[in-house]
Amino acid sequence: MPKLTIDGKTIEVPAGKRLVNAISTDGKIDQLHACGGHAACTTCRVQFVSGEPAKITQAEKDVLAARGLDTVKGLRLSCQIACDHDMEIKIISRLAGSGRRDAGSPTAEEIEPAAVWTNA
Repeated sequence: MPKLTIDGKTIEVPAGKRLVNAISTDGKIDQLHACGGHAACTTCRVQFVSGEPAKITQAEKDVLAARGLDTVKGLRLSCQIACDHDMEIKIISRLAGSGRRDAGSPTAEEIEPAAVWTNA
């Protein structure tokens, strides 16, 4: 099982689990995911400390570029990443203090939209 370190706390998560779900379910962190994990916003973004995946979905690449975030080293969307190796991240957006009513719509187990992979 891959080890996921979130803001200094390490947990084990099932291989292949979406990072956004691992953060909220396994890590019990109130990370925002306003679009429900469809790569339509950037509220689920995280900053990689180590273990950044070498591949990226085209949907993630497109939304980061559209928001001018594609040049920020290690900045990725947790809804577009599968936990398939050890990773260390920092959470950027939390429900607490956001003024939002909830963290976002439920997210599916599989990456949405259907992943078209490219190199990061």
